[in-house]
Amino acid sequence: MITIIDYDAGNIRSVQRACSEIGVRSVATDAQTEIINAEKIIFPGVGAAPSAMSYMIEKGLDSALAEAFACGVPILGICLGAQIILDSSEEGDQPCLGLVPGKTVRFQLQNRSLKIPHMGWNEVKTVQSHPLLDGIKPGDEFYFVHSFYPQPVEEKNIYALSDYESSFCSALGFRNLFATQFHPEKSGRLGLQLLERFARWDGTVPVIPTASEGH
Repeated sequence: MITIIDYDAGNIRSVQRACSEIGVRSVATDAQTEIINAEKIIFPGVGAAPSAMSYMIEKGLDSALAEAFACGVPILGICLGAQIILDSSEEGDQPCLGLVPGKTVRFQLQNRSLKIPHMGWNEVKTVQSHPLLDGIKPGDEFYFVHSFYPQPVEEKNIYALSDYESSFCSALGFRNLFATQFHPEKSGRLGLQLLERFARWDGTVPVIPTASEGH
């Protein structure tokens, strides 16, 4: 069973439909106890960071998600859910969840032929391995709709990059939390495969030895 956090920030139905397509039961909720006791959590979202955080705080969902994270529950953030897991956002002054060190920043484009929001299909290039990215090949594209993107402090938390005039983080992770700026639930077969991998993921990330450690 996957618990989808419903914090009045859209795209809940499309995530539930995607879960149904891969044969996984899901429930959408804003109940703190259900989130804390969840087996797995999807934290989706579209919209503005300040209003989303205000709703999270009002309902106590910020502390519930933090407790689930601390307990090792596998969590998948999507779009806005990949942005407000950081410390702050340039979208407003409201502090964010602070589960991963970093901030969310707005695209600053020089090329006037490129539009904000960045909308449509774009390549996702893995920069380090992760169980949820297994099988993604060069040229594989996922669907994006966003004006801001996550910028973790540490490179070790960046798992994939995409290009929109310049390179930006399109997937990040920390311990049992993984998040994508793109929408797997709207990305066809490749997106459904990522959700299938999440449904099987136990929240751990294998440590790959460095060359020096292998001797």
